[in-house]
Amino acid sequence: MSEAEIARKTAELDRLLNDPETRLDAGRVWALAQELKLSASGAVNSRRAA
Repeated sequence: MSEAEIARKTAELDRLLNDPETRLDAGRVWALAQELKLSASGAVNSRRAA
C-alpha cells in the first residue's frame, strides 16, 4: 500500500471516529483498521528482509 493510500485511509478512519457529524460505521472502522494493520506488518516484514 502506498503512503498516499495509507494517509487517505488513516484520514477516513479519523473522520469516522472523531467527526460528530459523520455516522459511525463500525464495519468500515474495523475494515480500515485491519487494512492499516496489515499494511504496517507488511512494512515491518519488508524492513526485516532488507
